[in-house]
Amino acid sequence: MGRATAAARLQAYSAPAMRVALGAPPQQSTAALSLLALGVVYGDIGTSPLYAVKETFNPEHGIAFNEANIVGGLSTIFWILMVVVSLKYVVLVLRADNRGEGGIMALLAMATASIKRHPQWTSALLLIGVFGASLFYGDAVLTPAISVLSAIEGLEVGTAAFKPYIVPLAAAILIGLFLIQKQGTGFVGMLFGPVMVLWFLALGAIGVWNIAPHPEILAALNPLHAARFVTGHGLASFIVLGSVLLAITGAEALYADVGHFGKRPVRIAWFALVAPALVLNYFGQGALLIANPKALENPFYLSYPGWALYPMVVLATAATIIASQATISGAYSMTRQAIQLGYLPRMDIEHTSAKTYGQIYIPAVNWTLLVVVALAVVGFGSSTKLANAYGVAVMGTMLMTTFLTFFVIRYGWGYPLWLCLLATGFFMLMCSS
Repeated sequence: MGRATAAARLQAYSAPAMRVALGAPPQQSTAALSLLALGVVYGDIGTSPLYAVKETFNPEHGIAFNEANIVGGLSTIFWILMVVVSLKYVVLVLRADNRGEGGIMALLAMATASIKRHPQWTSALLLIGVFGASLFYGDAVLTPAISVLSAIEGLEVGTAAFKPYIVPLAAAILIGLFLIQKQGTGFVGMLFGPVMVLWFLALGAIGVWNIAPHPEILAALNPLHAARFVTGHGLASFIVLGSVLLAITGAEALYADVGHFGKRPVRIAWFALVAPALVLNYFGQGALLIANPKALENPFYLSYPGWALYPMVVLATAATIIASQATISGAYSMTRQAIQLGYLPRMDIEHTSAKTYGQIYIPAVNWTLLVVVALAVVGFGSSTKLANAYGVAVMGTMLMTTFLTFFVIRYGWGYPLWLCLLATGFFMLMCSS
């Protein structure tokens, strides 16, 4: 099969065509799908508060740890959430679904289909898409490892006696997660959705509790603080921005998982619950750091009162298990699309829902991921050591998505060239920083 026909094959195997062949299944309600989306799509970005603030103000970055920089760092996190996740992914990129399917391979099919008048670009776009897909597989490995490790590490806040058990506990939890994948994302979402509702409510509540005595952190809503933070420290500003971007890990998985639940439920879940809870929690951690700079040791767990520490470790562990689900499910969807394009050999694909076509399970992908994730947990041993590799995988995928989106919005949707160049340049600058 030639590269020029790859995108056409993906269109031919798109969701509507398969639905015709299988028979139109009954549809689930938007409310039910929004709850399921919470349990699958938003686990990754929803657990970023566990490590994003801590890494942003890591003393190794060489930026003074004072109130002005705390406000600036939190302002940067806030505006990256609003611009990259809310505007770029939830509003814009989710529009670029290939007949219901999301992810970089679906975007690749749309990009190549939109440049029929410029066939000389096809090979380059295909190489970029495949490279981005490879990085997403890296994300699917590192997300479970860093998420579960960062949650279990909360036990060390209570007592150092737990330190030798961190890695074995994380490995055992991840094995359990991969064992239940065969039940399907619908089952997993139903199991995890209510847990994530509780998680986001806990994030928002403790954020309000910490903000109340130190409302000065709300100055972070002013984008000028973010601008000063990312431009006022020379080379260190670009280094720390890489840590700030940990707050948006999971945005690419959000797009990859859209085929499991649809665009509307994913958008409702983000704007109604996920985004407000994340913003409140990040600002709450910032308020805590203003009041107690020593809390930088672990600002997430130390933002809770002592009696709530171990319950939050349990809830955070559950949430990070769910965070892993976002990239695992995305890896299934992307693998199916890659098979349809001819870039991967045929594999057994199990449809796990009679109601939603996009909910699938691929045994070969599941067990391969389990082995590699376990090796990453044992090999790195801590969330801090995983952070740099994690950032490279996530930001690299986002960069490829941004590049491919240019061809969709310019040649597929016909937006003005100046607007496409401005938007693409802006998002690529943020992803490459």
